[in-house]
Amino acid sequence: MEASHPLDAYSQIVSSVAERLTPKVASLRVPRGQGRGPGRGQGQGGESLGSGVVFTGDGFLLTNAHVVGKSTSGTASFSDGTSAPFRVVGADPLSDLAVLRANGPTPEPAELGEADKLVVGQLVVAVGNPLGLAGSVTAGVVSALGRSLPTRGRLIEDVIQTDAALNPGNSGGALADAEARVIGINTAVAGVGLGMAVPVNDTTRRIISALMRDGRVRRAYLGLVTMPGPVPANWRERLGRTTGLLVAEVVAGGPADRAGLRPGDLLLTAASKAVKSAQDLQRLMFSEAIGRPLAITVMRNGALVDVIAEPSELVAA
Repeated sequence: MEASHPLDAYSQIVSSVAERLTPKVASLRVPRGQGRGPGRGQGQGGESLGSGVVFTGDGFLLTNAHVVGKSTSGTASFSDGTSAPFRVVGADPLSDLAVLRANGPTPEPAELGEADKLVVGQLVVAVGNPLGLAGSVTAGVVSALGRSLPTRGRLIEDVIQTDAALNPGNSGGALADAEARVIGINTAVAGVGLGMAVPVNDTTRRIISALMRDGRVRRAYLGLVTMPGPVPANWRERLGRTTGLLVAEVVAGGPADRAGLRPGDLLLTAASKAVKSAQDLQRLMFSEAIGRPLAITVMRNGALVDVIAEPSELVAA
Protein backbone atom coordinates (compact mmCIF):
# COMPACT_ATOMS: atom_id res chain seq x y z
CA MET A 1 0.00 0.00 0.00
CA GLU A 2 1.38 3.41 -0.94
CA ALA A 3 2.34 5.85 1.80
CA SER A 4 -0.23 8.32 0.45
CA HIS A 5 -2.97 5.77 1.24
CA PRO A 6 -2.31 4.69 4.83
CA LEU A 7 -4.50 2.24 6.66
CA ASP A 8 -7.55 3.79 8.28
CA ALA A 9 -7.59 3.96 12.09
CA TYR A 10 -9.81 0.89 12.47
CA SER A 11 -7.55 -1.24 10.27
CA GLN A 12 -4.46 0.00 12.08
CA ILE A 13 -5.86 -1.17 15.40
CA VAL A 14 -6.94 -4.58 14.11
CA SER A 15 -3.67 -5.23 12.27
CA SER A 16 -1.63 -4.11 15.28
CA VAL A 17 -3.53 -6.43 17.64
CA ALA A 18 -3.16 -9.29 15.17
CA GLU A 19 0.57 -8.73 14.81
CA ARG A 20 1.12 -8.66 18.58
CA LEU A 21 -1.16 -11.56 19.55
CA THR A 22 -0.99 -14.10 16.73
CA PRO A 23 2.45 -15.46 17.79
CA LYS A 24 1.13 -15.98 21.34
CA VAL A 25 -1.94 -18.03 20.35
CA ALA A 26 -1.34 -21.74 19.85
CA SER A 27 -3.12 -24.37 17.83
CA LEU A 28 -4.05 -27.21 20.19
CA ARG A 29 -4.29 -30.77 18.96
CA VAL A 30 -6.26 -33.07 21.24
CA PRO A 31 -7.02 -36.77 20.63
CA ARG A 32 -10.45 -37.01 18.99
CA GLY A 33 -13.18 -38.17 21.34
CA GLN A 34 -11.51 -36.50 24.34
CA GLY A 35 -12.28 -32.93 23.40
CA ARG A 36 -16.01 -32.18 23.70
CA GLY A 37 -18.65 -29.52 23.77
CA PRO A 38 -19.54 -26.55 21.55
CA GLY A 39 -17.15 -25.11 19.02
CA ARG A 40 -14.78 -28.09 18.78
CA GLY A 41 -12.96 -28.18 15.46
CA GLN A 42 -12.08 -31.37 13.62
CA GLY A 43 -8.50 -32.22 12.74
CA GLN A 44 -6.81 -35.03 10.91
CA GLY A 45 -5.55 -38.38 12.13
CA GLY A 46 -7.91 -38.76 15.08
CA GLU A 47 -7.32 -35.26 16.43
CA SER A 48 -9.57 -32.34 17.31
CA LEU A 49 -8.44 -28.73 17.08
CA GLY A 50 -8.77 -25.66 19.25
CA SER A 51 -6.73 -22.65 20.27
CA GLY A 52 -4.91 -21.61 23.44
CA VAL A 53 -3.26 -18.43 24.73
CA VAL A 54 0.17 -18.27 26.37
CA PHE A 55 -0.29 -16.17 29.52
CA THR A 56 2.87 -16.76 31.59
CA GLY A 57 6.56 -16.70 30.78
CA ASP A 58 7.04 -20.29 31.95
CA GLY A 59 4.71 -22.00 29.50
CA PHE A 60 1.19 -21.88 30.94
CA LEU A 61 -1.63 -21.60 28.41
CA LEU A 62 -5.29 -20.77 28.83
CA THR A 63 -8.02 -22.42 26.75
CA ASN A 64 -11.56 -23.81 27.01
CA ALA A 65 -12.38 -26.84 29.13
CA HIS A 66 -14.45 -28.21 26.24
CA VAL A 67 -11.41 -28.06 23.94
CA VAL A 68 -9.42 -30.50 26.09
CA GLY A 69 -12.41 -32.46 27.43
CA LYS A 70 -11.13 -35.51 29.35
CA SER A 71 -7.69 -35.40 27.75
CA THR A 72 -4.59 -35.12 29.91
CA SER A 73 -2.18 -34.07 27.15
CA GLY A 74 -1.80 -32.87 23.58
CA THR A 75 0.35 -30.73 21.33
CA ALA A 76 0.55 -26.95 21.00
CA SER A 77 1.78 -25.50 17.70
CA PHE A 78 2.69 -21.86 17.09
CA SER A 79 2.71 -19.57 14.08
CA ASP A 80 6.53 -19.60 13.90
CA GLY A 81 6.42 -23.32 13.11
CA THR A 82 7.51 -24.54 16.56
CA SER A 83 5.50 -26.96 18.67
CA ALA A 84 5.57 -28.41 22.17
CA PRO A 85 3.70 -31.16 23.99
CA PHE A 86 1.43 -29.98 26.80
CA ARG A 87 -0.24 -31.51 29.80
CA VAL A 88 -3.59 -30.43 31.18
CA VAL A 89 -2.97 -28.86 34.60
CA GLY A 90 -6.66 -28.44 35.37
CA ALA A 91 -10.04 -27.86 33.75
CA ASP A 92 -13.23 -26.27 35.04
CA PRO A 93 -16.27 -27.15 32.88
CA LEU A 94 -18.49 -24.76 34.87
CA SER A 95 -16.57 -21.74 33.57
CA ASP A 96 -15.33 -23.53 30.41
CA LEU A 97 -11.72 -22.67 31.29
CA ALA A 98 -8.67 -24.93 31.34
CA VAL A 99 -4.99 -24.36 32.12
CA LEU A 100 -2.26 -26.19 30.22
CA ARG A 101 1.52 -26.40 30.72
CA ALA A 102 3.78 -26.69 27.68
CA ASN A 103 6.86 -28.88 27.96
CA GLY A 104 9.14 -26.77 25.81
CA PRO A 105 9.81 -23.17 24.73
CA THR A 106 6.79 -20.92 24.17
CA PRO A 107 6.45 -17.36 22.84
CA GLU A 108 6.35 -14.36 25.13
CA PRO A 109 3.05 -14.29 27.07
CA ALA A 110 0.04 -12.22 26.17
CA GLU A 111 -1.06 -9.54 28.61
CA LEU A 112 -4.31 -10.25 30.45
CA GLY A 113 -6.66 -7.29 30.61
CA GLU A 114 -9.81 -6.50 32.59
CA ALA A 115 -13.19 -7.34 31.07
CA ASP A 116 -15.10 -5.43 33.73
CA LYS A 117 -14.02 -2.21 31.99
CA LEU A 118 -15.66 -3.20 28.70
CA VAL A 119 -18.64 -1.26 27.36
CA VAL A 120 -21.19 -2.25 24.74
CA GLY A 121 -20.02 -1.04 21.33
CA GLN A 122 -16.32 -1.30 22.15
CA LEU A 123 -14.00 -2.66 19.45
CA VAL A 124 -12.67 -6.18 20.10
CA VAL A 125 -10.47 -8.51 18.07
CA ALA A 126 -10.74 -12.30 18.12
CA VAL A 127 -7.49 -14.19 17.49
CA GLY A 128 -7.38 -17.95 17.05
CA ASN A 129 -4.93 -20.44 15.58
CA PRO A 130 -6.92 -23.44 14.33
CA LEU A 131 -4.24 -24.69 11.91
CA GLY A 132 -1.01 -23.93 13.77
CA LEU A 133 0.60 -22.01 10.91
CA ALA A 134 -1.35 -18.82 10.33
CA GLY A 135 -3.57 -17.11 12.86
CA SER A 136 -7.28 -16.47 12.26
CA VAL A 137 -8.24 -12.87 13.03
CA THR A 138 -11.68 -11.25 13.05
CA ALA A 139 -12.92 -7.99 14.54
CA GLY A 140 -16.19 -6.58 15.76
CA VAL A 141 -17.75 -4.92 18.77
CA VAL A 142 -19.03 -5.99 22.16
CA SER A 143 -22.74 -6.45 21.50
CA ALA A 144 -23.81 -7.45 25.03
CA LEU A 145 -22.35 -8.11 28.47
CA GLY A 146 -23.42 -10.40 31.29
CA ARG A 147 -25.06 -13.00 29.04
CA SER A 148 -25.51 -16.66 30.01
CA LEU A 149 -24.38 -19.50 27.72
CA PRO A 150 -26.29 -22.80 28.10
CA THR A 151 -23.94 -25.79 27.73
CA ARG A 152 -24.15 -29.44 28.78
CA GLY A 153 -27.21 -28.79 30.93
CA ARG A 154 -25.58 -25.93 32.87
CA LEU A 155 -25.14 -22.21 32.41
CA ILE A 156 -21.82 -20.45 31.92
CA GLU A 157 -22.71 -17.06 33.36
CA ASP A 158 -21.45 -13.54 32.73
CA VAL A 159 -20.06 -14.14 29.24
CA ILE A 160 -19.22 -11.49 26.64
CA GLN A 161 -21.27 -11.45 23.44
CA THR A 162 -19.54 -10.11 20.33
CA ASP A 163 -20.27 -9.92 16.63
CA ALA A 164 -16.66 -10.82 15.78
CA ALA A 165 -17.06 -13.95 13.65
CA LEU A 166 -15.71 -17.12 15.27
CA ASN A 167 -14.84 -20.44 13.67
CA PRO A 168 -15.06 -23.68 15.70
CA GLY A 169 -11.28 -24.13 15.79
CA ASN A 170 -10.94 -20.69 17.35
CA SER A 171 -12.46 -21.87 20.65
CA GLY A 172 -9.91 -21.20 23.37
CA GLY A 173 -8.37 -18.29 21.47
CA ALA A 174 -8.06 -14.69 22.60
CA LEU A 175 -10.63 -11.91 22.58
CA ALA A 176 -8.57 -8.72 22.87
CA ASP A 177 -9.12 -4.99 23.26
CA ALA A 178 -7.49 -2.32 21.10
CA GLU A 179 -4.31 -2.51 23.19
CA ALA A 180 -3.94 -6.27 22.51
CA ARG A 181 -4.83 -7.09 26.10
CA VAL A 182 -6.71 -10.39 26.42
CA ILE A 183 -10.09 -9.59 27.95
CA GLY A 184 -11.81 -12.88 27.11
CA ILE A 185 -11.34 -16.48 25.98
CA ASN A 186 -13.53 -17.29 22.97
CA THR A 187 -15.78 -20.15 23.96
CA ALA A 188 -18.40 -20.92 21.31
CA VAL A 189 -20.22 -19.89 18.19
CA ALA A 190 -23.56 -18.62 19.48
CA GLY A 191 -25.30 -18.10 16.15
CA VAL A 192 -24.97 -16.38 12.82
CA GLY A 193 -22.69 -13.40 13.35
CA LEU A 194 -22.40 -13.98 17.09
CA GLY A 195 -19.71 -15.29 19.38
CA MET A 196 -19.27 -15.70 23.13
CA ALA A 197 -16.21 -15.32 25.31
CA VAL A 198 -15.49 -16.07 28.96
CA PRO A 199 -14.39 -12.72 30.47
CA VAL A 200 -11.00 -12.21 32.07
CA ASN A 201 -11.77 -10.51 35.38
CA ASP A 202 -11.34 -10.97 39.12
CA THR A 203 -13.55 -14.06 39.21
CA THR A 204 -11.82 -15.85 36.34
CA ARG A 205 -8.41 -14.94 37.74
CA ARG A 206 -9.38 -16.78 40.91
CA ILE A 207 -10.48 -19.75 38.81
CA ILE A 208 -7.20 -19.72 36.88
CA SER A 209 -5.18 -19.52 40.11
CA ALA A 210 -7.11 -22.45 41.61
CA LEU A 211 -6.53 -24.54 38.48
CA MET A 212 -2.80 -23.77 38.53
CA ARG A 213 -2.55 -24.54 42.24
CA ASP A 214 -4.97 -27.43 42.75
CA GLY A 215 -5.99 -28.62 39.29
CA ARG A 216 -9.66 -28.01 40.10
CA VAL A 217 -12.03 -25.35 41.40
CA ARG A 218 -14.16 -25.77 44.49
CA ARG A 219 -17.11 -23.42 44.44
CA ALA A 220 -20.26 -22.87 46.39
CA TYR A 221 -23.70 -23.36 44.87
CA LEU A 222 -26.98 -21.55 45.53
CA GLY A 223 -29.15 -22.91 42.72
CA LEU A 224 -30.23 -19.63 41.15
CA VAL A 225 -30.56 -18.39 37.59
CA THR A 226 -30.48 -14.59 37.61
CA MET A 227 -30.40 -11.59 35.30
CA PRO A 228 -30.00 -7.85 35.95
CA GLY A 229 -33.25 -6.22 36.99
CA PRO A 230 -34.40 -2.68 37.91
CA VAL A 231 -35.03 -1.48 41.45
CA PRO A 232 -38.56 0.01 41.70
CA ALA A 233 -38.47 3.78 41.23
CA ASN A 234 -39.84 4.52 44.72
CA TRP A 235 -36.97 2.56 46.31
CA ARG A 236 -34.05 3.91 44.28
CA GLU A 237 -33.26 6.97 46.36
CA ARG A 238 -33.64 5.06 49.64
CA LEU A 239 -31.34 2.23 48.50
CA GLY A 240 -28.98 4.45 46.52
CA ARG A 241 -29.07 2.16 43.49
CA THR A 242 -31.09 1.42 40.38
CA THR A 243 -30.39 -2.27 39.68
CA GLY A 244 -30.22 -5.65 41.39
CA LEU A 245 -30.30 -9.28 40.29
CA LEU A 246 -33.71 -10.61 39.30
CA VAL A 247 -34.23 -14.27 40.21
CA ALA A 248 -35.47 -15.98 37.03
CA GLU A 249 -35.33 -19.56 38.27
CA VAL A 250 -34.74 -21.40 41.55
CA VAL A 251 -33.44 -24.96 41.35
CA ALA A 252 -35.82 -27.24 43.22
CA GLY A 253 -34.28 -28.59 46.42
CA GLY A 254 -31.19 -26.38 46.15
CA PRO A 255 -29.84 -24.07 48.86
CA ALA A 256 -31.75 -21.05 47.55
CA ASP A 257 -34.97 -23.05 47.41
CA ARG A 258 -34.48 -24.27 50.98
CA ALA A 259 -33.84 -20.68 52.09
CA GLY A 260 -37.17 -19.58 50.62
CA LEU A 261 -36.00 -17.60 47.61
CA ARG A 262 -38.53 -17.40 44.77
CA PRO A 263 -38.60 -16.48 41.07
CA GLY A 264 -39.35 -12.79 40.83
CA ASP A 265 -37.31 -11.85 43.89
CA LEU A 266 -34.89 -8.98 43.28
CA LEU A 267 -31.62 -9.87 44.97
CA LEU A 268 -30.02 -6.76 46.49
CA THR A 269 -27.29 -7.88 48.90
CA ALA A 270 -25.42 -11.05 49.84
CA ALA A 271 -23.05 -11.20 52.81
CA SER A 272 -23.82 -7.49 53.33
CA LYS A 273 -22.38 -6.66 49.88
CA ALA A 274 -24.37 -5.05 47.09
CA VAL A 275 -25.18 -7.41 44.24
CA LYS A 276 -25.79 -5.83 40.84
CA SER A 277 -24.40 -8.39 38.40
CA ALA A 278 -23.86 -12.13 38.11
CA GLN A 279 -20.18 -11.60 38.81
CA ASP A 280 -20.94 -9.93 42.16
CA LEU A 281 -22.62 -13.15 43.25
CA GLN A 282 -19.95 -15.35 41.65
CA ARG A 283 -17.23 -13.63 43.70
CA LEU A 284 -18.87 -15.04 46.82
CA MET A 285 -19.35 -18.53 45.45
CA PHE A 286 -15.92 -20.04 46.08
CA SER A 287 -14.80 -22.70 48.52
CA GLU A 288 -14.83 -20.45 51.60
CA ALA A 289 -18.62 -20.06 51.25
CA ILE A 290 -19.43 -23.79 51.22
CA GLY A 291 -21.57 -24.72 54.22
CA ARG A 292 -21.50 -21.26 55.76
CA PRO A 293 -24.65 -19.20 56.38
CA LEU A 294 -25.07 -16.50 53.75
CA ALA A 295 -27.32 -13.55 54.59
CA ILE A 296 -29.30 -12.39 51.56
CA THR A 297 -31.65 -9.44 51.19
CA VAL A 298 -34.23 -9.42 48.40
CA MET A 299 -37.10 -7.22 47.40
CA ARG A 300 -40.37 -9.11 47.13
CA ASN A 301 -43.75 -7.53 46.38
CA GLY A 302 -42.42 -4.07 47.20
CA ALA A 303 -40.90 -5.03 50.57
CA LEU A 304 -37.44 -6.03 51.78
CA VAL A 305 -37.08 -9.65 52.88
CA ASP A 306 -34.05 -11.17 54.63
CA VAL A 307 -33.21 -14.87 54.23
CA ILE A 308 -30.32 -17.12 55.24
CA ALA A 309 -28.99 -19.58 52.69
CA GLU A 310 -26.32 -22.23 53.23
CA PRO A 311 -24.44 -22.78 49.95
CA SER A 312 -23.44 -26.36 49.16
CA GLU A 313 -20.54 -27.50 47.01
CA LEU A 314 -21.16 -27.67 43.28
CA VAL A 315 -19.32 -30.56 41.70
CA ALA A 316 -18.66 -30.41 37.95
CA ALA A 317 -19.73 -33.44 35.97
